[in-house]
Amino acid sequence: MTPPGTPSPPGGAVLLVRHAKAGSRGEWDGPDHRRPLSKKGKAQAARLAGQLGGRGVTRILSSPYTRCVQTVEPLAARLGLGVEESDALAEGAAEEDVAGLLASLAGETAVLCTHGDVIPTLLDRLARRDGLRLPPGYPCAKGSTWALHPDGGGRYTRAEYLPAP
Repeated sequence: MTPPGTPSPPGGAVLLVRHAKAGSRGEWDGPDHRRPLSKKGKAQAARLAGQLGGRGVTRILSSPYTRCVQTVEPLAARLGLGVEESDALAEGAAEEDVAGLLASLAGETAVLCTHGDVIPTLLDRLARRDGLRLPPGYPCAKGSTWALHPDGGGRYTRAEYLPAP
């Protein structure tokens, strides 16, 4: 793992963000994909913009779920970028879809905001395929980020965990 706070090297990195805290599923009346961030989640999203704002981000992609889009909107505003919605980052997305999206981002420094089921699926795939080293029982808290660094040959072999701000 790379020491926290290390800027992304040339050649890009993927900043894999788990959406910030949202309101309770049980207390939300509407469709789950429209469930927004809680007050605490909005504060996390604002702090996330500061945490990731200096990492040379060129694109911001998000699950179309409201809570994911809201998580990266402050960062997008800070950087003057739009938020691109992708079903490949939606809750329950197929492993192949998210892996294909990752492959399409080669050479870019991109933020991908997604869900707690998608992140471990992708990290485990990279561990198997690329030899990405992850600690046992690696964390994936709401509002946290995994910075994935390529080795220059299209493989992600280094990772840095950024706790939720």
